[in-house]
Amino acid sequence: MSPLVFAGADIEALVNQQEPSLLAIYKDLHEHPELSQHEEKTSAFMARELREAGYTVTEHVGRYPDGSAAFGVVGVLKNGDGPVVLVRTELDALPVEEKTGLPYASRNPGVMHACGHDLHMTSLLGTARVLAELKDRWSGTLLIVAQPAEETIGGAKAMLADGMYSRFPKPNFAIALHDTPGLAVGQVGVTAGPLLASSTSVDVIIRGLGGHGAHPEATKDPIVMAAEFVMALQTIVSRQISPQDPAVVTVGSIHGGTKHNIIPDEVKLQLTVRAFREEVRKKILADIDRTARGIALAGGVPEDRAPIVTVSTTEAVPATMNDPQLAARLKPVFAAALGAANVVEAGPEMASEDFGLFGLDGQIPVFMFRLGASDPARLAESVRTGVPLPSLHSSLFYPVPEPAIRTGVTATVAAVLDLLHK
Repeated sequence: MSPLVFAGADIEALVNQQEPSLLAIYKDLHEHPELSQHEEKTSAFMARELREAGYTVTEHVGRYPDGSAAFGVVGVLKNGDGPVVLVRTELDALPVEEKTGLPYASRNPGVMHACGHDLHMTSLLGTARVLAELKDRWSGTLLIVAQPAEETIGGAKAMLADGMYSRFPKPNFAIALHDTPGLAVGQVGVTAGPLLASSTSVDVIIRGLGGHGAHPEATKDPIVMAAEFVMALQTIVSRQISPQDPAVVTVGSIHGGTKHNIIPDEVKLQLTVRAFREEVRKKILADIDRTARGIALAGGVPEDRAPIVTVSTTEAVPATMNDPQLAARLKPVFAAALGAANVVEAGPEMASEDFGLFGLDGQIPVFMFRLGASDPARLAESVRTGVPLPSLHSSLFYPVPEPAIRTGVTATVAAVLDLLHK
């Protein structure tokens, strides 16, 4: 008999039992968000909750490139022989001023859980509690990972760099969830293969020769060249990359000049490049460098003032690829736990994540599913009118917590029971 069928009634009863406590935890986490690399109180809270649930907990797992310690938390629950399953959540919030008007809105000015990591943490704690109560239904080792600095895509690297898989059991499977306003609460989305795009941060300095605004002929204006550069970037994806290869080049920041009548010496831009295939990512990066140099050459900029293009080695993460076999295995498990109508096929997105790094470049099967976060009536009205709901990272975004928590816990517990089938 399937372990899920055998334990289904117990899962529902345990989730019902935990629901009031989990809802209170969610609201508390939402009220007290912490930014990436500053998740001190959040990580301590997660560690305390996991210890109370019976896990062996290690704090401060992770080491950043500058040598500073990270606030990663790892909880281990060994329960006989069998596979090792890693279940991961994120700890960090975003530098966003909350405008939801919720009674439990952020109390930390300028910081908000605008991406749902508070929902993810709550779901993970519920999962950890329920699985600890169902130890007679599974065999193996459960690895609970509370990862810092996901929003700056540095936390997973930091934990792995700190010897995570030598200090703790190396997993056979790694799973996670991420909420989405594109699905109604009660639903989950399953994707096999490419899930999230790679992300690479690029800094560009367009250099010119500054001077008086009244005499542009005596200068090499970097603001004009930066404007040409921004427009030329739009043709990289549309005219130099195959339409069969999804890709995005975004200019997120541009700064130059100090005064109305002064032509500056340089303009600084910050870019993000996203793609699913590594070959496409490399081609776009080369195209960015060539485009910047070409515009400077056309503008008569001397070689010693050529643009400086810097590709970040720290703010970069590969595409997240869901293992197809693992996705195929867990989809019917979700259907049995939630009802087939609540499990939908979900396509890839151009957002990025560092969860895939826990898979060690395909050595460990990874799988992230999407968790519905929207009120069904609001979502239906959005579809009818074409007016989108607030997206993740919006100051107005909020999930419907109670049913979303229930669904997240139920789906994750079902997945782990299947993977650790006794």
